[in-house]
Amino acid sequence: MNIKRNWPGIACCFLLFTAVCICLTFKVQGAFIAAGHPELGLLCFILPGIVASFVSRGGEVVRPLVGAILAAPICLVVMRMVFIPSRTIMQELAWLLSGVFWCALGALFFLFVRRAVEHRRETKNALRGGR
Repeated sequence: MNIKRNWPGIACCFLLFTAVCICLTFKVQGAFIAAGHPELGLLCFILPGIVASFVSRGGEVVRPLVGAILAAPICLVVMRMVFIPSRTIMQELAWLLSGVFWCALGALFFLFVRRAVEHRRETKNALRGGR
């Protein structure tokens, strides 16, 4: 396996996961709390998984997952050191691991949509060729 092909998806997910985490911690989280649904912010972690799966060659799920797992400890340190902690470390760790889950789910969603479009295209081409 060529190691150079693995890095774009991992790096993309790492950077996007970190950016989403910082944005949710710094600014956006207050909007979800004010709306009465603070857990909705976790849905933003779907986007790094989708984008990283698109960037990864072959649309794999593992590379975005690895990027999110590598970014989680960095995000935890940033959340504890830079921002004023409003939750315990266990709550923040659970929140970050939920973010990793949603990131992987975003990558799986992209893979599902990609396969469905390919299948539809193949079916359409097979029907045209059969006439």
